[in-house]
Amino acid sequence: MNFAQAVTDRTRRLNTRLCVGLDPRLDAYRDAAHLRAHTLDVLEATAPYAACVKPQLAFYEALGLEGLHILEDVCAAARTLGLPVLLDAKRGDIGSTAQAYAQGWLTGRHAGAALTVNPFLGFETLTPFVDTARASGGAVFVLVKTSNPGQADLQGNGVSERVADEITRLNAAEDGEYASVGAVVGATHPQDLAAFRTRMPRALLLLPGLGAQGATAAQLAPAFDAGGTGALVSASRGVQYARGLDVPASVQAARTFRDELNAALA
Repeated sequence: MNFAQAVTDRTRRLNTRLCVGLDPRLDAYRDAAHLRAHTLDVLEATAPYAACVKPQLAFYEALGLEGLHILEDVCAAARTLGLPVLLDAKRGDIGSTAQAYAQGWLTGRHAGAALTVNPFLGFETLTPFVDTARASGGAVFVLVKTSNPGQADLQGNGVSERVADEITRLNAAEDGEYASVGAVVGATHPQDLAAFRTRMPRALLLLPGLGAQGATAAQLAPAFDAGGTGALVSASRGVQYARGLDVPASVQAARTFRDELNAALA
């Protein structure tokens, strides 16, 4: 199965729409080995409640070469657990540089099956990422309307809608229930979810911002299709550090988020 099929299948089989974010902060640990062990423990323990896992590349890059080795271990463990990997890197560039980013983060042991990408250098810059994702059975998630308050500086005045329309155009050529080009729409914008769901009918929506950023599950039902699929809701700090480094607390947080999302759709 490709990425879209895999997460949709997992949503239906396990009745979960939660995307568990893994953003390990070095200052929370004794050392990098402790960080690695805790991150892998959280991954394994919360997997039954997750439709996919989303490592945030910045936290692994901050550790240098050792961090990239940890990222490889996280991706390998996720694949062993049957969890699709969505790498949050927000890459975007022109020409051969975009192609190199696409190859680097959509193929190989350290890469995800899916990648977040930034369209603000122009729509032509999406092509290498989309082509690489399609060739590898992966996906890209294009930033449309992000969860941070400052997004309005650039994403207002119809810009988000123009990006959404380009996603719909890119997906038109593909078969299947959901296509390889998804969209990042912040869960912190519940008033916009219905419009974006309608505007991008075949795009998986990634909704960051649940938990620590203030979004609540009860407001997110408009992002989903009539069958309760079509969106992934991301929680990172609210799961990994639900109560310090207490892994059972992370499990409880993941279970609670899953249940709250299901209740919102009931």
